[in-house]
Amino acid sequence: MKKLSLFLAICAVSLGASAQSKLEQDRQAIKALAGYYKVTFNYAETFATDTAYKFYPRYSSWGNEAAIIVEDSPKKIVIQHLLQVDDTTVIKHWREDWVYEAPSLMNYDKDNAWKKVALSPAETKGRWVQTVLQVDDSPRYQSIGTWVHVDGRHQWQSEADSPLPRREYTKRKDYNVLRRGNRVILTPNGWMFEQDNKKILRTAEGDKLIAQEKGYEEFTKIDESKFAYTKTWWASQQKYWGDVRAVWDGVFAKSGNLKVLEKKDGKRLYQQLFDLGDQSVKEKWSAAKNKEEASKIINAYLAS
Repeated sequence: MKKLSLFLAICAVSLGASAQSKLEQDRQAIKALAGYYKVTFNYAETFATDTAYKFYPRYSSWGNEAAIIVEDSPKKIVIQHLLQVDDTTVIKHWREDWVYEAPSLMNYDKDNAWKKVALSPAETKGRWVQTVLQVDDSPRYQSIGTWVHVDGRHQWQSEADSPLPRREYTKRKDYNVLRRGNRVILTPNGWMFEQDNKKILRTAEGDKLIAQEKGYEEFTKIDESKFAYTKTWWASQQKYWGDVRAVWDGVFAKSGNLKVLEKKDGKRLYQQLFDLGDQSVKEKWSAAKNKEEASKIINAYLAS
């Protein structure tokens, strides 16, 4: 009887350690996405149901991008991407938030509108929600998946509807939803963002598949010294953008549904917030001032 009790106690300790180890493995995999990279973008349409459909040209591009951890708590990791155009130009690029066992998802519908959906404990157990945000910190998409660590491979997989990608949203009118099949895979020199996407026309009658595409975004680590200007620029801007994130967090917390206007008075939201950031840095605004001014702008772009 004593041997059985000892065995059960060892199993209990082992299971607890294993669960904690899995969470920490997940955290380390997510944190490994941060770094200094050359990023290559390659996309090609592969299939269409309509035999008369003309496939669009393949898309290829590249850039130098810094991915910096701006928040690291036990169950939330936030990584800000910064695109270094040249030695004197930086663009605040996309952001990714990772939350462990998040209780809800913002599902993209169409026309820049999202609907909040509650998740059950069974749906979220052991899983991470990745939120991908625009350059102005407005939403792009959220999806949920499980990090898998096996045979030396570390990867995460999900599916989510999203707006059109930046490479096509000013060029295409034949579809209005991109259903993303996402795989994040760590590699010896960085990581790969592999995608199997469906381009969908969503109307009141339902969804119509226009085309499928394959995508590879490869993040390959390069010399950190190439990003000296990026580091200097971000050091001056990070306080302001932290305050903008706080404003958006408040919006997401209280919104069941969310719709963001593409333009207001002829300007896009990112233009307004970028200009505000430069003004904040120049005039050395306080956090309260940043939040007050950013809130005015953001709320003006939220459809009632």
